[in-house]
Amino acid sequence: MTPDLKKQVLTKTAETVLERRYYIKDSDGEVAETWETLCKRVSDAVAQVDKQSKQFEALRESYFRMMYHLDFLPNSPCLMNAGTDIGQLSACFVLPIEDSMDGIFTAIRNGALVHKTGGGTGYSFSRLRSRNASVRSTQGVASGPLSFAAVFDAATETIKQGGKRRGANMGVLRIDHPDIMDFISAKENQDKFTNFNFSVAITDEFMAAVEKKEEYSLIEPSSAETVGTLSARAVFDKIVDLAWHNGEPGVLFIDAANRDNMTPQLGDFEATNPCGEQWLLPYESCNLGSLNLSNFVKDGAVDFARLEQVVRVATSFLDSVIDCNRFPIPEIEEMTLKTRKIGMGIMGLHDMLIQLELPYGSEAGRKQAAEIMNFVREKAEERSVELAEEKGSFPAYDPEINDYPARRNAALTSIQPTGTVSMIADCASGCEPYFSIVMIKHVMDGDRLILVNKHFEQIARKEGFYSEELMAKVADSGTVIGHDEIPEKWQEIFRTAQDVTPEDHILMQGILQSNGVDSSISKTINLPHDATREEVELSYLMGYRSGCKGLTVYRDGSRDQQVLNTQDSTVEEKTALVSASGVKKSLPDTLSAKRYRVKDQDQKSVYIIVCFDENEKAMEVFAKFPFDNRVDLKDKSTMWTTICRLVSLALRFNIPVSEIIKQLDRSSGHMLDLPAQLSKLFKSFMAGTQHGFASCCPECSGTLVFEEGCETCHDCGYSKCS
Repeated sequence: MTPDLKKQVLTKTAETVLERRYYIKDSDGEVAETWETLCKRVSDAVAQVDKQSKQFEALRESYFRMMYHLDFLPNSPCLMNAGTDIGQLSACFVLPIEDSMDGIFTAIRNGALVHKTGGGTGYSFSRLRSRNASVRSTQGVASGPLSFAAVFDAATETIKQGGKRRGANMGVLRIDHPDIMDFISAKENQDKFTNFNFSVAITDEFMAAVEKKEEYSLIEPSSAETVGTLSARAVFDKIVDLAWHNGEPGVLFIDAANRDNMTPQLGDFEATNPCGEQWLLPYESCNLGSLNLSNFVKDGAVDFARLEQVVRVATSFLDSVIDCNRFPIPEIEEMTLKTRKIGMGIMGLHDMLIQLELPYGSEAGRKQAAEIMNFVREKAEERSVELAEEKGSFPAYDPEINDYPARRNAALTSIQPTGTVSMIADCASGCEPYFSIVMIKHVMDGDRLILVNKHFEQIARKEGFYSEELMAKVADSGTVIGHDEIPEKWQEIFRTAQDVTPEDHILMQGILQSNGVDSSISKTINLPHDATREEVELSYLMGYRSGCKGLTVYRDGSRDQQVLNTQDSTVEEKTALVSASGVKKSLPDTLSAKRYRVKDQDQKSVYIIVCFDENEKAMEVFAKFPFDNRVDLKDKSTMWTTICRLVSLALRFNIPVSEIIKQLDRSSGHMLDLPAQLSKLFKSFMAGTQHGFASCCPECSGTLVFEEGCETCHDCGYSKCS
C-alpha cells in the first residue's frame, strides 16, 4: 500500500461482487487480486497513454486514488479488462443493420465480437424492409425485422454462456415502420427475445398525431414510399397497454435525441445502447464512468472544490481510455476516434440528497440535482477544452457546423446504470432513489437477516428512534412511510423508488436531462401495482413534454415469476396459520392455470403448471417433463410429481403460503431443484399489491430489482443489461 494511503474498507457485498465478477483469478480459479491491486492494474493501464508526459506519475496516482477511494468508478469492462489480454474497455456500442443478407449477418458477427469482450449493443431494425415486401434479388418476399431479431437473440444466447458479462441488446424500430404493431407486441410473451430490450423510436410527428387523434403514415424503408396509415391513437394505446402489462416496449424520442446530435454531418442517431442512456451513431462506442456523489458532502453542504478536482481527473481518465482501448472491430475504432465521446455520469444522488436533508421528490431536491449535474458538465467541458489544446480536438469537430468550443470529446455526460459499481461504492444506483431502506434476506434454516440502509440506521440511532422492532416493521411494510415512530421529516427524505410518485420520477429525469446531460438517462419510472393504463399514458406524455429522450415505465409486479423483495409474510397469512380450518377445499372441474418453464440441475427443461381459484390463489401444482416416458427421467419425474402432490394438498388445506415456502427452502439442496423452483413461484403469489416485487436472479436465486431500465441483483451483482 502507498505509505500515506488511507485504507479503503469495502462492504461485504462489495467484496462479494468483486470476487464474483471483477477480480482476476489464477489458473486454479482462486482470487488473485485485492481492491488495491485492481485499482493499480486499471490506473497503470490507462495512464500508459501519457507515458511520455511529465505528468505521467501524477496522473497514474490521481487515477488510482480516485478509484480506490470510490470517488469515481469506470464502467465494468474497464474494471474487468484494463491491463489484461482482453483490453476492451467500452461498455456500449451501436451497430448498423443494412437491408441485405450480407449486412444482417455482418451485424450478427460484429455483435458477437462485442459481446465476447463484455460490451452491450444497440441495433436499429428500421432499415430492414417489412414482412412480405418484395425482394428483387430472389424474386421472393422479405421475412421482416422480427424474424432477424430472433437470429440476433439466438446468437447472443450462445455467446453469453462463457463470458463474465452476459450479452445485452437494445432493439429499436421506428414508429413509422410497416411492421411496428408486430414489434410492439413482440415481448408480450416474455419467453421470446430474452436477450433484448425493445424500444419504439417515436417521432414528433407521431406524437402530434396522437394528440390530434389523427392517422399517420407508414414508410417502407426499402423504397421510402408510404404504404399505409394507422391511427396514431390506437398505436399509442397499444404501446401503453404492453408497457402496463410488463414494461416493454420502452419509448425513445428520436427527434429530441437528434436535435442534440453533436456531429450531424456524420449521420443521424438510430439507436441507443441496451439501457437507453447513450444515443450513438452507427459503429460508435462510448466508455462510461460515474461520480459517487455520496462522497462529496462535507459539513452538510456540497464540497464543490473537491468535486471539481475529481471531475477534471475523471475527464482525463475517460479520454485516455479511448486511446488504450482494444476495439472489437476496425469500424468501431475508426468511428470512436472520430468523435471521442465519453459518458461521465453520477451515482449516489439519493445519498447526497439524504445527507443534505432534501427529499428526492421535492422541488428543492430536483434543484440541487440540476445544480450538481450542470456543475459536472461545466467542469468536464473545461477540462475537455484544455485536453483539445494539449492533444487536439476530436477529428470530426467542424467549427462551421459545431457551435461550441473546440474540445477533445464530442459528448461528455450521460447518466447510465451503475448496478454493480454502485454496490462496490455502497451507494444508490445512478440517479435513482433507493429501492428499499430496510430489506429482509432469507438465510439457512428459514431464518431472516434484516439489512438496514446505512444512512437510515445512523440517523435513527442519532435521533433515538432506532429499534430492532421498528426495523422489522419497516421491512415487513416495505416502506418508512406511515410509521409513527419515524419523524415525518425522515419519512419524506427516505422515500424509496416505490414511494416517490411517478410524476416526481419524471420531473427528476426531465430536469437532469435539460441541465447538464449531453446524451440521455437510464432511469425507471416506478408505478404501483394497481396503476392504470391511463397513468402509464400520462407518464409517457409527461416525459415527452419534459424533454426526456426516452422513458422506461415499470408497473410493480408486472413481470412473470416474481418474488418478494422487502417483505416477509403478510399479517393475513400469519393469522391464517392459527385459524386454518383443517378442511380440504373442494375444487371445480375447471381452473385457470399458468405454465412456467424452468431448468433443473441438469439444465433440462421442466414445466411447472400452477392452477388458481377464482381469487387467483394457487391451489394445485403439477410438474411435467417434456418426455415423461424416457427411462432416465422416470425416477426424477416420480419424485417431482410426489412433491407437487404434497404441496397441492397443503394448498387445499389452506396452509399459509409463507409456511409452504419455509419448508421448500429448508428442503432445497440446489437453487435449481424443485423445492427451490416452487419456492420462487410461491413467493411471487404472496399479495400482488405489496411493494418491492422483482424477478428471481438466475445466478444466485436472489432478488432482482427493476431500476435504471434494467433488472439487477443486489446480492451477487448480476444485471440483465450488463
